[in-house]
Amino acid sequence: MTFHRIPRRSFVWTFLLLLTIGQQAEPMYRPSLPNTKVKYKEMEILLTSIGVGFILSAVSRPVTSDITVFSNARFVSRSYAIYFLCMVAMGYAANAREEILKEIFTGYDGKIPPNYDNDTPVNSSVQLYIISIDSINEAKMDFSMSFFLRQRWIDNRMNYTPTFNMTRLELDTRRMADVWVPDLYFVNEKKADVHDVTVPNKLMHIYPNGLIVYSMRVTGVFTCNMDLQKYPLDDQTCKIDMESYGYSTETLVMRWHPSPVETSEGLQLPQFELQNITEYICDVTYAGVTYTCLRLEFKLHRTLGFYIIQVYVPSCLIVILSWVSFWLNVDSTPARISLGLLTVLTMTTQSSGAKASLPRVSYVKAIDIWMSTCLLFVFAALIEFAYVNVLARVEQRRGRSVTSQLNETKEDQEDEKESGKLWCFRNLEDRERARLVDKISRVVFPAVFIVFNIIYWLVYVFWEPD
Repeated sequence: MTFHRIPRRSFVWTFLLLLTIGQQAEPMYRPSLPNTKVKYKEMEILLTSIGVGFILSAVSRPVTSDITVFSNARFVSRSYAIYFLCMVAMGYAANAREEILKEIFTGYDGKIPPNYDNDTPVNSSVQLYIISIDSINEAKMDFSMSFFLRQRWIDNRMNYTPTFNMTRLELDTRRMADVWVPDLYFVNEKKADVHDVTVPNKLMHIYPNGLIVYSMRVTGVFTCNMDLQKYPLDDQTCKIDMESYGYSTETLVMRWHPSPVETSEGLQLPQFELQNITEYICDVTYAGVTYTCLRLEFKLHRTLGFYIIQVYVPSCLIVILSWVSFWLNVDSTPARISLGLLTVLTMTTQSSGAKASLPRVSYVKAIDIWMSTCLLFVFAALIEFAYVNVLARVEQRRGRSVTSQLNETKEDQEDEKESGKLWCFRNLEDRERARLVDKISRVVFPAVFIVFNIIYWLVYVFWEPD
């Protein structure tokens, strides 16, 4: 058997004939498939069948010197036979999926758990994929988080025999309501929502061995009991508790997946650093009945950058500003009293702003110690000015009383000179005493404030509350 070159015209006529027959026969022998990917696969199969047909025709075609359209009949029939068989196979695969779904849900009751008749619990593995931790609110003592909740369990009633490389069945969200799912709920949840834009964000895959993979996207607000004694130099531990609401451990047992928690790349919190995530099994007993429970703990370390810039540095500058009055003249009453009142009022306002976002707890916090001490320093500077001012006014009153006594009694010049020298000495002594108080304050106030800073930072950095 020898091979001959086939004219191009025969190829063209054969290709057109194949397309025409395939388009006419497709609606009759194969159901329409709405999946676009399946249609692309069918086109690939069609083109492949044409190529195979050309090869088979060239191999099996007898030797002849006259090639006509009729001599290519065998080539056309074989090519279309291959195409027809492929299309029938695709149509059978599509029908097989529908038949499998009908067979699975025939007699299936989604209100009854798997293994209910066998008295063996359903083992469900749980996994969380954390998308973001959005905010942590100290005043309300809660935090919000978005994540994918993934569950896996085996329902033997969902077993089926796969066909044509069928690895799994992907259910529509409207069909998921017919399948039994574990009644997992969040114990410390305040508010939570399952996203439904543009469709409900749920996924359910059924594998041939009855394995069901169920996933949903959840955003919720969860309680977090915080200990704020070291605020804002504190570390917090927040948790998420997941339990079965109605099924005891005799019916449902939830356990962590081998990789229990996954986080998105670049997960960051505005005021905290996520140090560690720990998972626990915390089965609980209510009224003598044991329920399955899983716990996830987040170890959070508060960053100090915001508080140093917004709280500690401004308060230090206000305290230092109050010390400027120690270098002003004793007689500069308007300037010193204005400076003292300004620093006291500013410190009071800043203290109120720093505590506005905190809950009204009964214990003393680190920020309370700091703001109260700074307020005490600026108030002490104002009291120091009041004391110095009193000494200055005593001098003035004594000077006026001496002048009036000298004019009224008109004593002799010797007694007048002696009295004048005595009172001038006393006046000079009082003024020096006021200046001495200012000089001492210039050293004592900064020294005491530095000592306070050393003690404050050493205690609250290394101290760990019980």
